[in-house]
Amino acid sequence: MTEYLFAVFIFALATFLGFELISKVPPILHTPLMSGSNAISGITIIGSLVVAGEATSPLLTALGLLAVILATLNVVGGFLVTDRMLRMFKRK
Repeated sequence: MTEYLFAVFIFALATFLGFELISKVPPILHTPLMSGSNAISGITIIGSLVVAGEATSPLLTALGLLAVILATLNVVGGFLVTDRMLRMFKRK
């Protein structure tokens, strides 16, 4: 039971902290920071794959899978925004 509570606590804490950090970034800095955070999100994907693969219960497997999905969306979104930003600077 303690393992479940700890996993849910870490997940809720990470969700709240991520939302607070992203909401405090000014719009002008968001795109450069997003492109730089793709490496960190790649590490997050690896960590969440390990958690999902080593899970001992269905709840931990589900949380690991959710973490994989959200981190993957973050990486893909970051690359799309970076690509769009770089296209703005190309000559026509």
